[in-house]
Amino acid sequence: MWFVEWIFWGSLVFIAYAYVGYLLALLVLSCFRNRPVLVSDIQPSVSFVITAYNEEARIKEKIENSLHQQYPPERLEIVVASDCSSDRTDDIVRSYAALGVRLVRAQERKGKEAAQKLAVSQTNGEILVFSDVATTLPPQGIANIVKSFSDPTVGCVSSVDQFVDAQGNLSGEGAYVKYEMLLRHLETKVNTLVGLSGSFFAARRTVCSPWADDLQSDFNTLLNSMKAGLRGVSDPASVGYYKNLTDEKKEYQRKVRTVLRGIAVLMRSLPMLNPLRYGIFAWQLFSHKLCRWLVPFAMIGTLGSNIVLGISSGPYRVLLLGQILFYAIAAAYAGCSWMPRSNVFRLPSFFVLVNLSIIDAWMRYFRGDRVFRWEPSKR
Repeated sequence: MWFVEWIFWGSLVFIAYAYVGYLLALLVLSCFRNRPVLVSDIQPSVSFVITAYNEEARIKEKIENSLHQQYPPERLEIVVASDCSSDRTDDIVRSYAALGVRLVRAQERKGKEAAQKLAVSQTNGEILVFSDVATTLPPQGIANIVKSFSDPTVGCVSSVDQFVDAQGNLSGEGAYVKYEMLLRHLETKVNTLVGLSGSFFAARRTVCSPWADDLQSDFNTLLNSMKAGLRGVSDPASVGYYKNLTDEKKEYQRKVRTVLRGIAVLMRSLPMLNPLRYGIFAWQLFSHKLCRWLVPFAMIGTLGSNIVLGISSGPYRVLLLGQILFYAIAAAYAGCSWMPRSNVFRLPSFFVLVNLSIIDAWMRYFRGDRVFRWEPSKR
C-alpha cells in the first residue's frame, strides 16, 4: 500500500509543481536575480510578416490595422504570406499593393511555417515581426516590440496576450493567459522566456536562419535564440488583442495541434534539457514545457491511486470525493448549458480540457502524426 501512497502523493506534488511550484520558484529567484532588458527608441528595418490561409473575411481588417502602425514607412515592409489560399484572400491583399503591402504566395499548401519561411527568404528587414490575422495590434505595436532589440543579449521578443470574450469579460482561458503572462514576466526577469506568443512575436533575422518549415515557429525561434547565446524576453508594452473563438468546441483541436507541434520541437531539442550546457534554461524548459505536458499522466496517477486508497481509508475517500466533484463540475460545465458561466465552474472545465488535449497530442505524436497544415481559428 505504501507504493500506492507514493504514487498518489508523488503525482499530486508533481501537478502542484508544474502549475504552482515553478511559479513560486521563479518568484523567489526574482528576488535575487534580475536580468533587465535595455530598452531604447530604435527604428531598425522591419519585415512585418502576416501569415494567412483563406482569410477573406478578416484579411482586410488586419491589413488596415497594419497600415496604421506608427512606424517609419521607409523602415517597414508589410508582407502577407499566403499558404496557397483558395478563396479571395490573395486578391484582397493585391488590392493594397499601391500602399506597399506585398503578397508572398506559396504555390503549394505546406503549412504555416512553410509560408513563413517563404516570406523570410523574400524580405530584407533586420528584425522580423510575425503576426496572425486574428491579432489586433495597437498603433505602437511594432514600434514597441522592436525596442528590446537595443539590448544585444535579446534574440526574440514576445508580446503580451490580452484575451477577452465578445462582451470584453475575462474567460476561463483569459485567466489562464494571465497566469502565463505572469510566468513570462518572471522568466524574463530571471533569465529568458521558454515560449513566445505565436500570433505576435519578433526576432532578429540571424536567429531565423535556417528556418525549419516543419517545426512550430514561435517555440523553435526561442530555442534557436538560446542556441545562439541570446535570450527571449516578454515586452509588457507590446500587446496583442484576441477574441474568444466563435465555436469553442473547435478550441480543443487547436490545443491538440499546438501541443503536438510543441512536443515535436522539444523532441528534436532534448539536449537543451542538459543543465551542464544550458544552465538555468534547462530547468526552465523542463519545468514550463515538459512538466506541463506530463501533468495529465500525473492526474491519472492521482485518481487511480486515490481509488485504491479510498477502499480502506476514510481520509482518502474524502479526497476521492473531492476529485470526483472536480471532474463532475468540469463535465457539467462542458455539457450543460444551465451551468453558471462563472470562472468557479469554467476553470475546472478548461483545466480538464487542456490536459485531455495534451494526452491526445502525445497519442498522435507516438502514432507518427505531425501537423504541417493549419486551419486558423475563427474568432
